[in-house]
Amino acid sequence: MSGLNSAEPRPARHTVLIVDDHPLVRRGLAELIAEEKDLEVCGEAADAVEAMRLVDQHHPHVVVLDLSLKNSNGFQLIETIKACDAGIRILVSSMHDESLFAERVLRAGGMGYINKQEPIEKVILAIRQILQGDVYLSPRMSNRLLQAAVGATLDRNPIETLSNRELEVFQLIGHGLTTKQIAEKLDLSPKTIETHREKIKSKLNLANSIELSRHAVQWVLQGC
Repeated sequence: MSGLNSAEPRPARHTVLIVDDHPLVRRGLAELIAEEKDLEVCGEAADAVEAMRLVDQHHPHVVVLDLSLKNSNGFQLIETIKACDAGIRILVSSMHDESLFAERVLRAGGMGYINKQEPIEKVILAIRQILQGDVYLSPRMSNRLLQAAVGATLDRNPIETLSNRELEVFQLIGHGLTTKQIAEKLDLSPKTIETHREKIKSKLNLANSIELSRHAVQWVLQGC
């Protein structure tokens, strides 16, 4: 009869919330995480509103999110999640250029950045690393930040001088949106968008709006 109570208790699992507007990406990550005995997916979201509802409901240990979400700003979502629960660890999985976005993610409150071009299995490695309290970056990006920390002179892309909002506007220009369309998408006034455009032109040393549009389109086509 002693065997009735001899079953070992199930090990505690760390919960993971997936935030990505591509259903196939969410499904692939969910299936990968489900294979791990100490991890489980507690929810999936396609936008910031649903993500915050699930954060409030589950308070996951880790949120894996993409920066590009429909009608949502990834950096703002990171900051909102951290304001709601500072203990949540955030891993960004994105197609954007790591050299341009990884440091911004860390400044916003994220603990890791992994490019979607990496093998999907590396997401598990990244999740485990940030659960241990460590930052996860590629060796190349880690070395770049260490070089910057010790004062090494680095070749920096002028686009790195843009603020997060300016970078967002620049990207939307590259996707062909007009000032009015960008203002509506970001819930800002057209005048504010025009101010951002002028600052972007100044920082990138672009003479006019035509050069701005051409530069933004080329940047988007190169994969940001």
